[in-house]
Amino acid sequence: MSNSYTSNPILNRLPKHLKQFIKPQNYDDYSAIDQAVWRYVMRKNVDFLTQVAHKSYLDGLKQTGISIDSIPNMYGMNRILKDIGWAAVAVDGFIPPNAFMEFQAYNVLVIASDIRQLEHIEYTPAPDIIHEGAGHAPIIANPEYAEYLRRFGEIGCKAISSAKDYELYEAVRHLSIIKEAPNSKEADITSAEKKVEDLQKNMGKPSEMALIRNLHWWTVEYGLIGSLENPKIYGAGLLSSIGESAWCMTDEVKKLPYNIDATFKDFDITKPQPQLYVTPDFAHLSLILEEFANTMALRKGGLSGVNKLIHSQALGSVELSTGIQISGVFSHVIANEGKPIYIQTTGETALAYREKELVGHGTETHKKGFGSPIGKLKGINLAIEDMSPRDLSAYNIYEEQLITLEFEGGIKVSGEIITGKRNLQGKIILISFNNCTVTHNNTVLFKPEWGIYDMAVGKEIVSAFSGPADHNSFNLITHVPSSQTIRVKKSKELLNLEALYQQVRDYRNGTNRTISRTKVLEELIENHSNDWLLPVELYELAFIGNETKLCESILNHLETIKQNRPEVGRLIDDGLEIVTKSLKVN
Repeated sequence: MSNSYTSNPILNRLPKHLKQFIKPQNYDDYSAIDQAVWRYVMRKNVDFLTQVAHKSYLDGLKQTGISIDSIPNMYGMNRILKDIGWAAVAVDGFIPPNAFMEFQAYNVLVIASDIRQLEHIEYTPAPDIIHEGAGHAPIIANPEYAEYLRRFGEIGCKAISSAKDYELYEAVRHLSIIKEAPNSKEADITSAEKKVEDLQKNMGKPSEMALIRNLHWWTVEYGLIGSLENPKIYGAGLLSSIGESAWCMTDEVKKLPYNIDATFKDFDITKPQPQLYVTPDFAHLSLILEEFANTMALRKGGLSGVNKLIHSQALGSVELSTGIQISGVFSHVIANEGKPIYIQTTGETALAYREKELVGHGTETHKKGFGSPIGKLKGINLAIEDMSPRDLSAYNIYEEQLITLEFEGGIKVSGEIITGKRNLQGKIILISFNNCTVTHNNTVLFKPEWGIYDMAVGKEIVSAFSGPADHNSFNLITHVPSSQTIRVKKSKELLNLEALYQQVRDYRNGTNRTISRTKVLEELIENHSNDWLLPVELYELAFIGNETKLCESILNHLETIKQNRPEVGRLIDDGLEIVTKSLKVN
């Protein structure tokens, strides 16, 4: 198996920590059954979606080069996607939400390259190429929607998760894998479902990531557009689901106007949605996104932002009013009158300015954490960051001066000033001390024997967000999913069935016209009597060729299947209807 993928200028811009999720598509691994599943779903969906999908969908199918008859080769797709400024990459099922959204921020569509089994042709809980390629890709040809998707990724990847969010992600990933895998034990599936259910019931207060994922679900995945009385489909989950695209158009599904309230509406990925949200147009999506972003720590900062980072137990960053950024795992905050007056990280920490690490202040320098006071000096109206060189000199904040800085709230920093760093506007953003002691009332926060004390300067925290300010500061190439997509060795029977599908596909494509379809049918009836999709494909060819006798034999066989397997009766009828309808149109 190849471990490489074909890059292009858009993919070249991706940071290394995102490239770790990319896998080769391995197009030759798709069987003729996989191709038939794609073809059936696409023919059925496009037939129905012609009437109910937003016009951008059908236009986008042509523009993105997605074929109805063959699974798309995404790196062939990329040659076409580049014209609209996007690219696609293959991944293995679900990836962490922050990474998924960050890909979008770089105009890269993440596509789970596996395809659902024939048994799950209407719906699969696992991401697959039908959902991603046939659902997401066409709509991004609409410029307004494409910008919404990019902006959503840009904001969403900064959303702060809780520790439980990642646990739930791993549980959902595991459930989706074993549900889609053949030969999974029912007891294992039930156990995995219960774990997801238990976690969902005990998540506590929803994190920013949980809330923004709700917005993503009700727009990108399950969104409707237009009027409440006559909406059209644009959400990828609906566009790629044979069942739900029809179900959502009925009165059984409540239609609500899309607004910020959707943030607090949870969803269940295992069931059809009882209600959906309708946006009047794509521009309205961006308005609601900005409304939500205004509630995030990314824009509000403050004590609540630091507390969100502490609760996440994950790598995050704060930005002070001078622009200095502190990245690490935040462990402690001291507050006074509702404001943070001292913040502390644990373990490797890095300092940056405008997303670029400050020279000499990477994780090697700050291996064991970083602490710094926030706010103004006691009794002085002028904040340190607003002091001119003359002001700093007047308050003895000067090289080689022994000084005690007492901050509002009781933080004291006593030591000998070594030097300072300034930002591009000339504001002092960092002061380094020798022989330094930092205290809060009677608690010692830093001792002289610990080495040089670097104090970040800023009167307030203006932003707090997930991940590092400078991605190069940390080793982020560490993602190891707890569960991998299950690859089951194919049985001799399945390989034989795949060969029959391949013969029919070769006949349709003109690769081999000497194949006897009658013999294929006979072998199907004898060895694979429960398979329903290949007989439908055989019927299409016989119908095109006006072969009445063969058509009759196939229909008789399909009737037998319907009697033995009533659950696939509607799928068979729909497949036959597509054949007769498309030929009448032609």
